[in-house]
Formats: sequence, structure tokens, C-alpha cells
Amino acid sequence: MKRTIMRMFAMLLMAMATITNANAQDIYDLQGKNEKVDIEKKISKSERKALQARIDSIQWQEALQAMRDTTFTLEADQVIFKYGHRAYVSSTTNFVAVNKNRATMQVAFNVPVAGPNGMGGVTLDGNVSNYDIKTNEKGKYTTLTFNVNGIAISSKLVITIYKGSDNAQVDILPNFNSHRISLSGRIIPKSQSFVVKGMSI
Repeated sequence: MKRTIMRMFAMLLMAMATITNANAQDIYDLQGKNEKVDIEKKISKSERKALQARIDSIQWQEALQAMRDTTFTLEADQVIFKYGHRAYVSSTTNFVAVNKNRATMQVAFNVPVAGPNGMGGVTLDGNVSNYDIKTNEKGKYTTLTFNVNGIAISSKLVITIYKGSDNAQVDILPNFNSHRISLSGRIIPKSQSFVVKGMSI
């Protein structure tokens, strides 16, 4: 039963992603863009670079702490399928969230089909186990691995985050088939994250 659900899940995601990319368009925050231009006029290139590096470092440290505290959300703006096909998505509705011993994985595409979660995709909940976080010897990246098991999911998750940024990628590896899927985005502490959750299977 669980194997069948996961296979249907993978096929549904691929179909929805294809429709999403066919209708995708760039969205810009004009207000934010104007504010950025005003700031750039006031500071030098080197100052901008140093400021951005400082901001990135703070966000990276916050992301690592949230991962250690098991209370974080990876808000994804890209979904990557097994053979490299990418779909650009909304980080508000595409995410992996961990809250202590519970995890939620959700994808939602901009398609005229409600899907199982009512948002154009799928939402899965499960229990977290074998939670293990490690940083490589040179400190360049940190890897978090854990298992999630629930009614419709049995998968191993691997999250990689590189030093100096809160950008990360989670690879979701089902235990009963090879339909892996990855989400790329930012690690946000749970208290700072805002996502919209659909109906879980």
C-alpha cells in the first residue's frame, strides 16, 4: 500500500511540474527592488559585499542552530526530480518542516488541479527518527540525515547546507522505490517561517 502511494505520488509530481513550468513567469517585488537601488547609491561596492557577507553569516548560524534544535523549515523555491528536471515553485507552499519528532513534506504546483492536498500537490506527515547532524572536517558544509515514517511515507531525508549561507537542499529518498525528489531553498527557524499547509494524506 505504502509503495503504491509513493509511486503515484512521484508520477503526480512530475505531471504537475510539467504544467507549472509551461506557465511559469518571473515575479518581481518592485518595492523591494527600488529600495535596493536606493541603498546601492549610498554605499560602495566593497561595503555592499561586506554587508551581504555579514548578513549571510548570521542567517547561516541561525539555520544551523535551528537544525540542531530540530525546529526549522526548508522553504523551497525549486523542486528537482530524479533526472535533473526542475520546477520553480512558491516557497510558501513548498517545504520540509521539522518540529521535534514530527516532520511535514509538501509540494504544491501552480496548476488548475487541486491534487490530494487541495493546493495542486501532496502533503505528507510522519515521525522523525535517526536524526543525525554532522559538519565535515574542514567545516565547509553540514549534513543532516533523518528518517520520516507515516501513513503514506517512508523515506530518508538528507539536507546539505554550505558554510556562510542559509541556502540548502534536501534530498528525499523513498525506502520502497527509486523516485527520489529534491527541494532547494532556505533553512528558516520555525519561529520565523511562514508556510501554508494543505490537507495531509
